Amino acid sequence: MSILPAVAGFQTKRMDIMNKLQPVPLGLAFGILWAASVFILGLTAIGNWGSGIVAGLGTLYIGYGPSFVGAIIGAVWAFVDGLVGGFILAWLYNSLAK
Repeated sequence: MSILPAVAGFQTKRMDIMNKLQPVPLGLAFGILWAASVFILGLTAIGNWGSGIVAGLGTLYIGYGPSFVGAIIGAVWAFVDGLVGGFILAWLYNSLAK
């Protein structure tokens, strides 16, 4: 009697788990990274660097602009945007990878 089939079965189950993306952690990671990027871009736009990008994003994110308060508002919007986008990406990947 060999334990090889049992080990092979365990490895298969483990690989199925490892090949799936976890939607909430991925969404949080996307949200945090995008919020930090938008916040820093909003601060740099105070010095007129990247102001065109901030103006463009300001049409999507209400209240976002080249100021400290505007950068915070944009970061909140960006966090929600990244969270939802990362969650949908992980969910879609897991649905298609079955």
